[in-house]
Amino acid sequence: MTEATVHADLVAMMFVAAVFTALSVLVVTAPYGRHARGGWGPPVSTRTGWLIMEVPAIATFCIVYALGTHRAEAGPVGLLALWVWHYGYRGLVYPFRIKAGQKPMPLSIAAMGGGFNVYNGYLNARQVSEFGVYPASWLVDPRFVAGAVLFFVGWLINQHADAVLLALRKPGETGYKVPNGGLYRWISCPNYLGELIEWTGWALASWSFAGLGFALYTAANLVPRALDHHRWYRRAFPDYPPERRAVIPGLL
Repeated sequence: MTEATVHADLVAMMFVAAVFTALSVLVVTAPYGRHARGGWGPPVSTRTGWLIMEVPAIATFCIVYALGTHRAEAGPVGLLALWVWHYGYRGLVYPFRIKAGQKPMPLSIAAMGGGFNVYNGYLNARQVSEFGVYPASWLVDPRFVAGAVLFFVGWLINQHADAVLLALRKPGETGYKVPNGGLYRWISCPNYLGELIEWTGWALASWSFAGLGFALYTAANLVPRALDHHRWYRRAFPDYPPERRAVIPGLL
């Protein structure tokens, strides 16, 4: 059995995992952040948990990418830049912006997230620098251009949402407040909407089943969590704006 066959099988498993994950998290809310609860093993700080989850995404991708036959070609380098742009921030910057006082994260959840990112990093890196075909002209192909635009639109939405959340608590404050401004005027989780748009852009820019599988898995994981967040806000704040939706303005 060749590596290309194994890779294709692992990509197919991503689609199965997306369905399984969606069904699972619709029933059991992942126990971290505002939904934290006991029974999931020893806790770690939120910062440590994010590092365990996100650093493998950039480390695995870069290592596997460097082993690819096409690693020095312009098309793959353009896709590498998108991946590093997102995970360089998410794995190496964002954890150090998290303020003290947040609820700890179960180590089991952080480890599962890190394991997924190793798996997903391998799939997408191997697609980009070995199994995919991305000539230099790919950088001006409408699929790459449109995907990159979507990617950066999603990234900007995510950045603004993070900035609003990080500014909610003053030094020494704990607890939760209702975020306002930007897309928070219409939805409870614009940070998740940003992620959905980003990875939809990645799927288009990479034009691959590996990218599509990741985009679908992201939706399977984040849409149910956004619904959980939305219900939590409505329970915790009786005056929560009734016009807000969970993740898609006016729809969901």
